[in-house]
Amino acid sequence: MGMANLQRMAVQMQQDMARVQAELETLTVDGTAGGGVVKATVSGKQVLTALVIDRDAVDPDDVEMLQDLVLAAVNEALDASRELAEKKMGAVTAGLRIPGLG
Repeated sequence: MGMANLQRMAVQMQQDMARVQAELETLTVDGTAGGGVVKATVSGKQVLTALVIDRDAVDPDDVEMLQDLVLAAVNEALDASRELAEKKMGAVTAGLRIPGLG
């Protein structure tokens, strides 16, 4: 494989990565807790974009449970977002582990 081919492949990979990163900004994933009484929505770029708490989950005498539900829902959504990003980037990098590309 010549240097010119290698450069073309690198340019194509950069373009594909930019496309995937732009796509990730438009995608969202959800995480829920407590049977759906708390729902967190996270973008493909790992940004919390929405948090919905059902009124039934609000108990002034048990704030700790609500806090735990919020943490669980947000963490589930963040995990799903990371998995989505890894899957999309993995398609571009063909499974290569390149530092700084995730």
